[in-house]
Amino acid sequence: MANQHGEWVWYELLTSDADAAQAFYEKVVGWTIARGELNGEPSPMDYRIMTAPDGKNAGGLMKLPEGAPMPPVWLGYIGVNDVDAAVSAVEHDGGRLHMPAMELEGVGRFAFLADPQGVNFYVMRGSVDARSEAYDRRAPGHCSWCELIAPDDAAALHFYGTLFGFVKDGAMPMGEMGDYSFLRTAHGTEPFGAVMRQQPNQPVPAWVFYFRVADVDAAAETIKAEGGTVVMGPMEVPGGERVILAIDPQGAAVGFASGEQG
Repeated sequence: MANQHGEWVWYELLTSDADAAQAFYEKVVGWTIARGELNGEPSPMDYRIMTAPDGKNAGGLMKLPEGAPMPPVWLGYIGVNDVDAAVSAVEHDGGRLHMPAMELEGVGRFAFLADPQGVNFYVMRGSVDARSEAYDRRAPGHCSWCELIAPDDAAALHFYGTLFGFVKDGAMPMGEMGDYSFLRTAHGTEPFGAVMRQQPNQPVPAWVFYFRVADVDAAAETIKAEGGTVVMGPMEVPGGERVILAIDPQGAAVGFASGEQG
């Protein structure tokens, strides 16, 4: 895997209705979504790949198993040098292992975890030499911002900094809400996201992912027309971007952004 330790390498939607979710996101984001391949054969688990307008893979989609203990959700994969070492470090620092490390031929090794505050994420080491470009700050159809909502933002900064090299890169004060602390990787030159303290109107701690669209105001109207809910925005943020936070028709939280990136 060409990505460095601490880079986001994949995004995945687990949903209750794969066909409905596919139709929704194709209209809102402009993705082409189709069943993926594993070692040259169609994926046996109906794992679908989201392809951005530039032809690069932006993420995956799959149906939650019947009786799964979690609601529909977007999850992110953090690239690491050693999956097993990362699992041990997460557990040592108070996190929890949901799914032990496993190897998927032609894909890589990965594990499903939660940080000490209950935020779910994957760690992964890809088995191919190609670089994942699922995260791209500026490309339409790609994730362009990763926002962590945590009860204790200082503890979150310490946890992700120690394990993955995330660095605080300035902050925007938000009064009683605390700071909006920008994050970059240890080798990065610009922020990839931020961490903020969980507010009373935010029901669960989580990573929230924002995907770039051509026009966030148009996306907001499409979301509402297709059965989703816009819960924040459209609003302008520092740097000139316009953003929204939405809930898709199956209940997964997701953000969208357009405009300048500052």
